[in-house]
Amino acid sequence: MSARALAGSVAFALFQLLVTPPWAVVSLLSFPLPPLARYRVISAWSRTMVWGARAFCGIDYLVKGAENIPPEPCVILAKHESAWETLALQAIFPPQVWVVKRELLWIPFFGWGLAMLSPIAIDRRAGRRALRQMIDQGRERLKRGFSIVIFPEGTRVAPGQRGEYQAGGAWLALQTGAAIVPVAHNAGSFWPRKAFIKRPGTITVSIGAAVHPTGVKAAALMHNIEQWIENETARIRAAS
Repeated sequence: MSARALAGSVAFALFQLLVTPPWAVVSLLSFPLPPLARYRVISAWSRTMVWGARAFCGIDYLVKGAENIPPEPCVILAKHESAWETLALQAIFPPQVWVVKRELLWIPFFGWGLAMLSPIAIDRRAGRRALRQMIDQGRERLKRGFSIVIFPEGTRVAPGQRGEYQAGGAWLALQTGAAIVPVAHNAGSFWPRKAFIKRPGTITVSIGAAVHPTGVKAAALMHNIEQWIENETARIRAAS
């Protein structure tokens, strides 16, 4: 652990403490605005945090494959290693909602702002009922012009590890006809999960070609997406 990494991480934590509470108040006051306008107000916090990570911790990022982002709303399936991508995807992609555990909405400030972004908050213990809820709400969000972000591993994994990919995102795309856009990155190498210290460096975010889900079962579709994400993540890590 370098002195620079420690000092930067402390400064960033203080920055978050100073910025988040007043932004939460602003977010709550944005409730009367239309959903897309409210999204722009609230998601500005995430873009500010990405800026803060660069300014204080030296964490920059490079996007490859931005031309693969379709003009219409899509289902974004991303590798999940860090808190960083939950922030940066809002800066990289058009307006979006997330499929999240409903417990996240109970977190002070963060959860309140998240709730204002019209997420698809599901109870994972509900089984098929949760899947039906995701499809019904997902179809409605897509019609309103929002893309849907899903972390198919469900939880953050350490760099070099692979979680169990769930087929819910593929099932949602098949049911709604939305394209799937896979995303790989190496954020966990610089902003590790469950770690206070953040390392300076450049995160690579790779966006794959949009996959239009026709003529294939959800499990097979998810398998192909998983292979691309894992192979691309390994390639990024080997090149960094």
